[in-house]
Amino acid sequence: MSPRVLLVLTSHDDLGGVRKTGYFVGEAAHPWKEFVDAGFTVDLASISGGTPPQDGYDDSDQIQKDFLADPRMAEQLADTRKLDEVDPAEYDAIVLVGGHGTMWDFPDSPALAALGRSVWENGGIVSAVCHGPSGLVNMTLSDGTPLIAGRRVAGFTNEEEAAVELTDVVPFLLADRLTAAGAEHVPGPKFTEQVQVDGRLVTGQNPQSAAALGREVVTLLQQR
Repeated sequence: MSPRVLLVLTSHDDLGGVRKTGYFVGEAAHPWKEFVDAGFTVDLASISGGTPPQDGYDDSDQIQKDFLADPRMAEQLADTRKLDEVDPAEYDAIVLVGGHGTMWDFPDSPALAALGRSVWENGGIVSAVCHGPSGLVNMTLSDGTPLIAGRRVAGFTNEEEAAVELTDVVPFLLADRLTAAGAEHVPGPKFTEQVQVDGRLVTGQNPQSAAALGREVVTLLQQR
């Protein structure tokens, strides 16, 4: 049976009153491409269900266009499952897709914390890209240990947040919160590919890291 991967999307669309936001389309599309090319089954879910808000769509990127046009993805994007309706036992890996919206609804989602814990403790892969690691900052194992404690992680850097002029808009700085949760945040140069693999934890720094993150997850699943 082919591996199943769940892409988790934000439901939050307000970027601190500055503009609309949501999930970053390329950060879903590029891992999706790697997974479907490997023969995996890909599903979507969001924090609140329904149609998730989009951000960052680039119509010059054929992979993003293919993702949105894919019949299976389009059907799910029209009405995603709520995360608390998802059975974690069905999935070999999850990807916490980035986008600034995640900074508001990922960290304190009980459903997301429970999903990640279950997938991890079932021996699955937990991955996240760009701002998606915001869903890891409060994720704990059954014994109360932070999942990322003592692990190397990548995530959107303070330098990158400053470059997009949102340091004072986001509710917290992701790199700082990852470190506070006991992780070793490993930054690369801003807006360049940077992926960290620490056991079954795979994290990417920014949109430029989304495809590489997908490839690393594929490699891990194919080794099982």
